[in-house]
Amino acid sequence: MDKRPKLSAWLPTTKKEVKLRGWDALDVIIFSGDAYVDHPSFGPAVLGRILESYGLKVALVPQPSVNDNLQDFTKMGKPRLFFAVTAGAMDSMVSNYTAAKYPRPKDAYTPNGDKGFRPDYATTRYSTILKDFFPDVPVVIGGIEASLRRVTHYDYWSNKLMPSVLEDSKADLLVYGMGEKPLREIVNLLERGVPFSSLRTIKQTAFFVHQDEKMPKNKNWEDVRINSHEVCLSNKKKFAENFKTIEMESNKVFGRRILQDVGNKTLVINPAYPTMTEKEIDASFDLPFTRLPHPKYNKRGPIPAFEMIKFSINIHRGCFGGCSFCTISAHQGKFIASRSQESILKEIDQVTEMPDFKGYLSDIGGPSANMYKMKGKIQAICDKCTAPSCISPVVCSNLDTSHKPLTELYKAVDKHPKIKKSFIGSGIRYDLLVPEFNKKADPKELLEYTEEVLLNHTSGRLKVAPEHTSDRVLKQMRKPSFKYFHIFKKYFDKINKKHGLKQQLIPYFISAHPDSQLEDMANLAAETKEMGFQLEQVQGFTPTPMTISTVIYYSGYHPYTLKKTYTPRTKFEKEEQHRFFFWYKKENQQWIRKVLRKVGQEDLANRILKGADKKEEKMCNNTRNNKKRSTFKSVKPKRKAYKRR
Repeated sequence: MDKRPKLSAWLPTTKKEVKLRGWDALDVIIFSGDAYVDHPSFGPAVLGRILESYGLKVALVPQPSVNDNLQDFTKMGKPRLFFAVTAGAMDSMVSNYTAAKYPRPKDAYTPNGDKGFRPDYATTRYSTILKDFFPDVPVVIGGIEASLRRVTHYDYWSNKLMPSVLEDSKADLLVYGMGEKPLREIVNLLERGVPFSSLRTIKQTAFFVHQDEKMPKNKNWEDVRINSHEVCLSNKKKFAENFKTIEMESNKVFGRRILQDVGNKTLVINPAYPTMTEKEIDASFDLPFTRLPHPKYNKRGPIPAFEMIKFSINIHRGCFGGCSFCTISAHQGKFIASRSQESILKEIDQVTEMPDFKGYLSDIGGPSANMYKMKGKIQAICDKCTAPSCISPVVCSNLDTSHKPLTELYKAVDKHPKIKKSFIGSGIRYDLLVPEFNKKADPKELLEYTEEVLLNHTSGRLKVAPEHTSDRVLKQMRKPSFKYFHIFKKYFDKINKKHGLKQQLIPYFISAHPDSQLEDMANLAAETKEMGFQLEQVQGFTPTPMTISTVIYYSGYHPYTLKKTYTPRTKFEKEEQHRFFFWYKKENQQWIRKVLRKVGQEDLANRILKGADKKEEKMCNNTRNNKKRSTFKSVKPKRKAYKRR
């Protein structure tokens, strides 16, 4: 018996599918840079299902072509309320290009990983086309690209400051962050007959006010004005100064309205909504998703991003880590919105009914897997807090970091009759599991959680992200001292030995982050080598909009201190730093000695390469002996030019 849903179970993507539902007209038409996967982990699908739940007739146009006669933008006609535009689950420039600005070979959100289906600056491209065709129809932009580009920002790929995405996109309204709450109010007001142009006091939205317009009033809000776009263009320090205000207001429970002049207009960014309650986030995840890609892709190949999360469960949103290089808190918020155990188990029931499910859940996690149900002990203290992180430089005394609800959730999941094993594929904040760092937590509870993860939810490898070994660089990253990683590894090894396990610890690291010197990377190589690691999970720092690290990268100033901060910027500097990750490669070893000798760090070179020379000598001797024994004529291989990573 075929268990696959009927075509009408998905939101319509063509005129034919609209008619299949018996509709003559549409209320909202969504344009997305992703292929359509009807799953709660894919923003465009959530947006569509949310609007549908309000009783609206909604269609979704995935990956419209911008390289032909643009018929994809007109085939559905005009919507009654508005067009909605999103670049998809990622910023289109991050999706299309590597940290070295090379085109990515694959697009994870397209069938078969095919590239070329998502244009650069997709939000702007889609929105301008729609405004050209339908100038009288409102366009609402949202998703991570619009969210992170809502104010003057540095664009790494063009290497210049850009104004709010509202400017170039010609859109009428921008929704930032998680869109459920602002969308509800937008629809409610429009259905009550309020003109779109009057939607000026909805939280978590941004728009332009022209010089001849009156500034919208809300007696409950205070205003804060930041440096204009034009001032930022001429003064990098002023641009850096802006970010402190933007980040602090974004992290407040009750933020101020932000105003910024852009030419002859004023950008207005209304304060955010409070974090979703358990009931609200459950309602979002409990919508009637098929959890499958649209059938139109059946013959085009699998969608890599879907295959990765096909049998995974997202248990919360938000992250209170506040890492300087990360955009999660800027988009999802600092405070954690956790689903109920009932909602999670209900989704697991759905997963177990999928035709190709074999009994294994690939992930029970979130932005950080072990922040489920964590929040302030006294909400009144959180209401006044302006700190960008709840765990840097120390764990907030008001933060409840109990892992008990999460341990209980894991055990409840594993009791499901159709679950053979559930894994934790998301990264875990190891520092929260170290009693020496998380001093207010119950050590026994932390040990119980760690043991539960290693014994029952790790498929041979546990991913964690210390990111660096230099305490100075880690301070810039808002990450804890590397000494706590050493302590965590001792706990990890002790549990492994106690239970006779062979689990591996896989640490993630970043090169070329602001304030990272060449010697810092050399020390990283030495220290991790001495710990027994041959690094695999490494990456170069990629400046993305709306992070403190990106602001430092562009401006050279730290937004909170306005002090000058060194950042590796040239291709040569970045490649040199990245090269230290791969000390074990023969072609890098002579270079390491030469570079560290120049800066008087020969001892560091000896630490990194200790044993490497003997290993090479042994390999050479083996090669010579093999040549003597061989009766065949040796052929000298062509030497390959070393390509820097």
